[in-house]
Amino acid sequence: MAAGGGAPEPRVLVCLGALLAAWVAVGLEAVVIGEVHENVTLHCGNILGPRGLVTWYRNDSEPVFLLSSNSSLPPAEPRFSLVDANSLHIKSLSLGDEGNYTCQEILNVTQWFQVWLQVASGPYQIEVHIAATGTLPNGTLYAARGSRVDFSCNSSSRPPPMVEWWFQALNSSSESFGHNLTVNSFSLLLMSPNLQGNYTCLALNLLSKRHRKVTTELLVYYPPPSAPQCWAQMASGSFMLQLTCRWDGGYPDPDFVWMEEPGGVIVGKSKLGVEMLSESQLSDGKKFKCVTSHIVGPESGASCVVQIRGPSLLSEPMKTCFVGGNVTLTCQVSGAYPPAKILWLRNLSQPEVVIQPSSRHLITQDGQNATLTIHNCSQDLDEGYYVCRAESPVGVREVEIWLSVKEPLNIGGIVGTIVSLLLLGLAIISGLLLYYSPVFCWKVGNTFRGQNMDDVMVLVDSEEEEEEEEDAAVEEEEEAHEREELPKEIPKQDHIHRVTALVNGNIEQMGNGFQDLQDDSSEEQSDIVQEDRPV
Repeated sequence: MAAGGGAPEPRVLVCLGALLAAWVAVGLEAVVIGEVHENVTLHCGNILGPRGLVTWYRNDSEPVFLLSSNSSLPPAEPRFSLVDANSLHIKSLSLGDEGNYTCQEILNVTQWFQVWLQVASGPYQIEVHIAATGTLPNGTLYAARGSRVDFSCNSSSRPPPMVEWWFQALNSSSESFGHNLTVNSFSLLLMSPNLQGNYTCLALNLLSKRHRKVTTELLVYYPPPSAPQCWAQMASGSFMLQLTCRWDGGYPDPDFVWMEEPGGVIVGKSKLGVEMLSESQLSDGKKFKCVTSHIVGPESGASCVVQIRGPSLLSEPMKTCFVGGNVTLTCQVSGAYPPAKILWLRNLSQPEVVIQPSSRHLITQDGQNATLTIHNCSQDLDEGYYVCRAESPVGVREVEIWLSVKEPLNIGGIVGTIVSLLLLGLAIISGLLLYYSPVFCWKVGNTFRGQNMDDVMVLVDSEEEEEEEEDAAVEEEEEAHEREELPKEIPKQDHIHRVTALVNGNIEQMGNGFQDLQDDSSEEQSDIVQEDRPV
């Protein structure tokens, strides 16, 4: 070797190569791991105390000189330097720096130390691909319930990384799907809501233990299972119509569009499905349609329709209440949609005042049927018109009810008067019958008395037969005179007290017998008891 220090002779390097090979065979080598673009220091043995002349070589097909503690020998590259006069320091490692390095130390004796340098790279630029249904504007992925989702993860690394997938559901701890050195993809066949959460791909460099991970949020969406529902109602605290549409059971919430039917004029769009309409936008019988749509379908969406109608009123036009009593006024509303607000008012000629519930006024409402009950009726306070009013955004309807308050009726006096009139009428009818048809009454009376007698008998009772014979001539003259004036009347005699006629079941025969009795009395003028035998 020339003085002044030049590069070692080729023959010397060949000898060193043979010696290094022997040391490697013995297995006395250390392993150092470095990373690309990083710095690394290789130590020359593990010796404490004074060190001798140190020279570093790299073992390729043949030894290559790198650096020596002899200042006369410059380093092979500026990246190489000595630390503590014996250790090799390499800056900005590259993959080409990986290999076997040998340190030669000459101090009393020559010693050789082998170092194995491994250079790791990555992982860099992890690429995660999730074949989901779609992507939201903010970049979040979503999948439809029941769909298939494919997962894959790739990263540039040396050596190839170990890939591991982790899943963390909402408000739960992470769980591993397992790791594999060769397979970095998998699939979920039937997505369900419990698989919604964060999916993390972790790539680990087993040489450098450096790892990188990428977390991706995946949402699981599903439409509502049933049809939408919509309705209309009066807005609280205002005289406006509130349209409400609901399509519950899905995730996330659907979109709602209210429009007029027919025509399709859009009234409003929202996520809540609620729209407020003023009276100017309403008319009786008008229809409004709610069209809903969901991010995962169906494509045609779903819809429902409401039709608004004004109220109709039905009530009794007149009611009567007795002083001190109670009365109930009823009012029935029909056909109103949305349901109308029912009010009771009084005295339309004056400023309208709504009747409020009190001790004298009881107001009840069952659906669209309302009642107003007035207690302890007073003619001065309660008599007059009452108004039942139905208010809705579509229109206002009113119906009037007249309440008449009267004094209580004297029931006992009325009954007594009716009975008296009946008795008076009966007496008048009886008198007329007796006056205009005495024979009829006599016949009827004797019909009931003589129903069971077979014979007709006429009896003439006298006071004394002897007196009758003496006065016969005188009476005969008087009776003859009376017969000329009243031929149909029976002569009256002082000695005659009673005439009895019995007829058995034959009114005509009774009349004939009475006429025969008159004829016999006028002709014979004597008190003779005649007995007619049955025919």
